[in-house]
Amino acid sequence: MTKTRDEAWKALALHPDPTLVELFADDKDRVAKLSARLELAETGILFDWSKTHLTDSLLSDFEELAAASDFTAMRRKLFTGEVVNPTENRAAEHSALRGVGLDTSVEEAEALRHRMMLLVNAIHDGAMGEVKHLIHVGIGGSALGPALAVDALGRDAPKVDVHVVSNIDGVALEEAFEACDPATTLIAVASKTFTTIETMTNAQSALKWLADSGVEDPTGRVIALTAAPEKAVEWGVDETRILPFAESVGGRYSLWSSIGFPVATSIGWDEFEQVLAGAAKVDEHFRDTDGRDNLPLRAAFSDLYYLRLRGCQTRAVFAYDERLRLLPDYLQQLEMESNGKRVTVDGQPSGPTAPITWGGVGTDAQHAVFQLLHQGTHLVPIDFIASVEPGDMLDAAHHHILLMNCFAQGAALMSGKQSDDPHRSYPGDRPSATILCDDLDPATFGALIAFHEHRVFAAAVMLDINPFDQFGVELGKDMAKKIEAGGESFDASTEALLKAAGLN
Repeated sequence: MTKTRDEAWKALALHPDPTLVELFADDKDRVAKLSARLELAETGILFDWSKTHLTDSLLSDFEELAAASDFTAMRRKLFTGEVVNPTENRAAEHSALRGVGLDTSVEEAEALRHRMMLLVNAIHDGAMGEVKHLIHVGIGGSALGPALAVDALGRDAPKVDVHVVSNIDGVALEEAFEACDPATTLIAVASKTFTTIETMTNAQSALKWLADSGVEDPTGRVIALTAAPEKAVEWGVDETRILPFAESVGGRYSLWSSIGFPVATSIGWDEFEQVLAGAAKVDEHFRDTDGRDNLPLRAAFSDLYYLRLRGCQTRAVFAYDERLRLLPDYLQQLEMESNGKRVTVDGQPSGPTAPITWGGVGTDAQHAVFQLLHQGTHLVPIDFIASVEPGDMLDAAHHHILLMNCFAQGAALMSGKQSDDPHRSYPGDRPSATILCDDLDPATFGALIAFHEHRVFAAAVMLDINPFDQFGVELGKDMAKKIEAGGESFDASTEALLKAAGLN
């Protein structure tokens, strides 16, 4: 008989806590059991969880938890366009943007993608005049995804030089202005509602910059990326330069929609299609694979083990690849905005749901935060991400040293080193997983992002929370609007700060 969710958690809590060294000593097949490859069209990704505390029996009990949580049914709802965001009564159809989902949604996405392809190719073919630069204005998922993708994939001879601006701080926008020639610059305005105050303020300043620089029709240089095309028309954007996306696509899951316009403009349409294809491979794997063999689900098992059973409050991600330096920032929003909740779907207290996601890039992080990871008092599960193929054309020694450091850190965290001098003693038994890509090509990049999306969803299902709303984002925004409107009083500290800054 299938266990209830509470029974499954109680069974998991009864497991012993052997050390990683003991786990390896007791099972000579441990690496084979806890490693798996995901094959893509031309490359693949190796996932290795052997340096985590997962065991056969733990995995079996986590499979029981997934069953008790109706994981199979929830996954089906995700891919068939049913409501999986109950607080907003919405589906979450980001996979349909990649060709995996409800047929009608896939067809709609293909039509919108074709529209975007025509515009991207027209820009590359010179139909909008000479275009050397694109300033992409957005915030949250409308900026983090494009910024990561352009930085990762658009470094080598980009077709158009793309600058992503999210911060309302004018310094960020001025930096983009300094790098661009207004005569050859387009402005992309990315906002689901086309009312986001930070984005629309930056967009107005970008138009003023174009006008002040002698551009005759500044609005004619704007591409709108939105789920509210009528708002973009009201704002002054021509319908032919509006790229809509569906209301069922959340911001942090929107890279695959027209929000990916700056990515395609930078790297080219064929390469952007490869990003989608890599993500679709993960979609198919996640949809069609059950139990521990489902790689995003297995990752969620590991995440929940450390969150709920070992009390870990943070999870670290270290990309040993300069091209993925923005990945920790991207994952912070994906994981913490999705699963940073305090109540279940039914509104009951949930217990811990999402660790604090943080990280950096190797080998820089080794000289900054790894002291705490090796000898501090916090247990922090880590993901190492690297590529077998280098992203540079320099002496191979650079990449060899990079990879050796990546693998050495995982080994050192696990084994530790005992010493009679307590200052030079390392406790070890610090867990890590490694995600090793054959190469960081567009398909692999797309697969990595989709893997993490489904990992978050799988964890949310087992935690019985809604990963698709983000009401916590709104409170601070509402308070800022009240400050701007005036006429209201706030706590003494806030009032004093407003006075000190000359805002009241």
